[in-house]
Amino acid sequence: MRMIVGIALLLALSGCGGQGGKATDGAQAAGSKAGDESRVDCFTAGMEQWARDCTADRDGEILTLRHPDGGFRRFHILADGHGLEAADGAEAAKLTIVGKDLVEVVAGSDRYRLPVQVAGTR
Repeated sequence: MRMIVGIALLLALSGCGGQGGKATDGAQAAGSKAGDESRVDCFTAGMEQWARDCTADRDGEILTLRHPDGGFRRFHILADGHGLEAADGAEAAKLTIVGKDLVEVVAGSDRYRLPVQVAGTR
């Protein structure tokens, strides 16, 4: 199942990862450190709050989000630039724009905040 956001989104994760944006609901993300370009904000099973503890790896049109406990989720980056769809499992990805250049992806009980570039804004 595919969730398409009303405007074209281009994931700003290039190569093996990108930079996550800061949390917008009061939860503060961990500060960015040199060399952590592939780290993104996440809130997965076993976590008590948002943290920059997940990593994003992009291989072509496949985005893998890895959890600190070793779990992961894989998504297909849609060719038309309208978002993501789950590459594995039965749980659909739901995307919501939560801030300028920031989208929240929810799959099951796992939540991620990823940087995006809204088409036509740059």
